Amino acid sequence: MPNYEILKNQTAEFLQLNGDSLSRFKTYAEMLVEWNKKMNLTAITEPDEIIIKHFLDCLITFKNVDIPKNASIIDVGTGAGFPGMVLKIARPDIKLTLLDGLNKRLVFLSELCSALGFNDVEIIHKRAEDGGNAPELREKYDFATARAVAKLNVLSEYCLPFVKVGGMFLALKGPTAAEELENAENAFKTLGGELNDVQREVLPNGDVRVIVKVKKISQTPTSYPRNSAKISKKPL
Repeated sequence: MPNYEILKNQTAEFLQLNGDSLSRFKTYAEMLVEWNKKMNLTAITEPDEIIIKHFLDCLITFKNVDIPKNASIIDVGTGAGFPGMVLKIARPDIKLTLLDGLNKRLVFLSELCSALGFNDVEIIHKRAEDGGNAPELREKYDFATARAVAKLNVLSEYCLPFVKVGGMFLALKGPTAAEELENAENAFKTLGGELNDVQREVLPNGDVRVIVKVKKISQTPTSYPRNSAKISKKPL
């Protein structure tokens, strides 16, 4: 039987997960496995692996980042809802927006939000570069998050335009983060960001997670984000 208590035990020092949260994580995992039979949401389908590699992997964000009460977060390229939905389950006060360019994923997330009793999650069907140029979304969020979407220099152009000055872009990366950081400094500077901190964590299964924190110190120039073809062809 899957051990959801490990989430509570592993996060006890920095997060208080209650029974409602653990119940919601159980529902999330069950729906993820069920929906994954008809669409590609995740390669990780064993319940115990979902608990560690998806849920705990995202929850350690709270160990390294002070997210104020009622903070606004946009999860860019959210996919199956990581890390955005995990953060919301742990902290229902978070004002969450999920953005993805593939509508069928958003259908899943809409059903998930209904099942979890979240009627305050905004779900947006847009490509990241279109969202970053939309006046109603641009520089409106305290945090932008992204996990396993693209390399850091590319990811910065997709995410930093959403962050208000004084806010932060949080990139959840794997062990290649150090190499990616070397190539991302120009992107941070060009887009109005500044590297704030890099935290390395090791999950109970030995996987390495690196959380890159980029502070938004000035407005992103109006010429960014560019279209995806330009971003891919000539990364900052």
